Amino acid sequence: MYFELLRPYFLMLCSFRYAQIIIGFRWFLTAMAIYPSIWVAPSDFQQGENSRIIYVHVPAARMSLLIYIAMAISSVLFLLTKHPLFQLFSKTSAKIGALFTLFTLITGGFWGKPMWGTFWVWDARLTSVLILFFIYPGALRFQEFSADVASIFICIGLINIPIIKFSVNWWNTLHQPSSISQFGTSIHISMPIPILLISTSFLFLTGISSILETRRIILSFSGFSVKNQINLQSNNRKQVFFYTNNKSSKST
Repeated sequence: MYFELLRPYFLMLCSFRYAQIIIGFRWFLTAMAIYPSIWVAPSDFQQGENSRIIYVHVPAARMSLLIYIAMAISSVLFLLTKHPLFQLFSKTSAKIGALFTLFTLITGGFWGKPMWGTFWVWDARLTSVLILFFIYPGALRFQEFSADVASIFICIGLINIPIIKFSVNWWNTLHQPSSISQFGTSIHISMPIPILLISTSFLFLTGISSILETRRIILSFSGFSVKNQINLQSNNRKQVFFYTNNKSSKST
């Protein structure tokens, strides 16, 4: 199956044209989120100023889940089409997703320390997110052996996503339930705004990071193939030169 939009040339051309615009818009969203998250949104009456970690912890946690879902979709498309770009997207997404998941665990530990008295508890939500963190490098490891096996492994790991999402509802956990849902919000109206801005900023950061990493891989392959072609042409010239000299020496 051939997709015009998935040609490496098209990806390289569009990313070259619009990368700076996306990066600039991402920094604009981050700057817009700093003021309301620090000076406008109120602090929690129990957690105090420590509750402001929510503005980076929650967006990072959401991105760790969204990246894995996108990686699973890319893996399914690779299994169906065998298009190499889907494999590259899965590989780059695994790296970025692992970083977001690690950042989620670290910020969650600092957020929970004043309330729980420790940075870590074997809570259902925390444990399932830790499993997600190990799935990401596991997918990268499988990529080194077989893209098909890695794609199947990623699809199987998708089972962990609803466990992370609904663990606070299925079990009695220390982790608080979601403050923002389809039924409304249980926090002050000024607090979801910076969360939304930073979430969008992280989304643009993920997109541009994935595209730039994919560009780097494509360029590395292109450089390798060009180098091989140059070496091949050089070897052919040496063989022709050697053959010509041997032929001239025999004729004399």
